[in-house]
Amino acid sequence: MAVTLSPPRLLPSGDAAITVEFSRDIDDAANQRVLALDRALNGAPVSGVIETVPTYRSLLVHYDPVQIGFDALGERLLSLAKRPLSPTMKSRRWRIPVAYGGEHGIDLEAVARALQTTPEEVVARHVACDYRVAMIGFTPGWSYLSGLDKFLYMPRRQDPRLLTPAGTISIGGVQAGVQCLAGPSGWHLLGRTAVRTYQLHRDPIFLLEPGDRVAFVPVDAKTFAEQDRAAESGEIVAELMAS
Repeated sequence: MAVTLSPPRLLPSGDAAITVEFSRDIDDAANQRVLALDRALNGAPVSGVIETVPTYRSLLVHYDPVQIGFDALGERLLSLAKRPLSPTMKSRRWRIPVAYGGEHGIDLEAVARALQTTPEEVVARHVACDYRVAMIGFTPGWSYLSGLDKFLYMPRRQDPRLLTPAGTISIGGVQAGVQCLAGPSGWHLLGRTAVRTYQLHRDPIFLLEPGDRVAFVPVDAKTFAEQDRAAESGEIVAELMAS
């Protein structure tokens, strides 16, 4: 039996963009609808649409108001959003190496204490998850992942750091993340990866895409250093798994 999907909210974002909001919460089902609408617009472009930006729960659609108006574009977006989700949509699967703990994951032991468990158990649970890239944002290549083990849910830090290392693998709230560039963060740092999810002079510039699947695999510090040198020269390092 076909499932009737509730219509999203259309919110004006300035005079040349529409936010198509599917939920007010972080929600995997809403995110799947966001990505489905984004794919639909890419597959059947609407005249006047300039760019789309998918997030966890909404799709921002930039458009040229000279070519198409808010009402006409809104009707088209609502029509596309009613389409049933494809049950056969394939996604790429990546295996990403991570050096956990020590200088690479300075919050691992503190997270273990807060959860009343061991660092080894935190790592075991973290690598056992099947993650999905929900969105890319904040800084280039910053990949927000859904699928974190509920046991690892933790409030974000009360004292965010002004600078955290490139390649940080972290958790915050109900989310996990892959941080490509050095920058501020209030998340808990479990480890680091040599994988560059963003590298300007590499093809592809962005490695992960919304909808991709991610699995983490532990590596030691020596392997991390070797992979980091390889990644700096443009190697992808991450393994694209067979579907």
